[in-house]
Amino acid sequence: MTGWHERSRTEAAMLNPALVAAIVANAALQYHSHGGHSMPWPLSFVVAPMVLHRGTREALPTTSRTNLGAWVADHPVEHAGFARRALSLRDPVQEGIRFGLQNGLLHVDSEGCLTGTLASGRGHTLERGSEAKQIVAKAGFVGKWLAKVDQPATTFVVLGVAP
Repeated sequence: MTGWHERSRTEAAMLNPALVAAIVANAALQYHSHGGHSMPWPLSFVVAPMVLHRGTREALPTTSRTNLGAWVADHPVEHAGFARRALSLRDPVQEGIRFGLQNGLLHVDSEGCLTGTLASGRGHTLERGSEAKQIVAKAGFVGKWLAKVDQPATTFVVLGVAP
């Protein structure tokens, strides 16, 4: 793990544990709301590279009715670099999950899956229109979208990554 003093300003801003925890929390929250069960924690490592990479985030579908496999087939450029991005985000996602668990954004249920909570109110909201707010919102969409995939393993196979 790269120390904070060694991280670039952009890396420190976009990969900070609080933002990654909010990404995972909103994905888990929407996954549960639309899937009826908690999000398997390995999916956290898929959500982050989907929403933190601007090109992938902007190429995501506008509706969760879009089939994941069809989307991957239609977006070979985003898919080509996905495994590398997912691997490079492993440590920041682990750090974000730990932060989320320690600060009440994430919880582990009795089956070992994640549930999420997002704080609201003064001092706890992201700046309106900020890129961070857009990223967290898109993470919620990804959570909803992945809840429609029958088995989490299918998600990993389609995206070409291993949990």
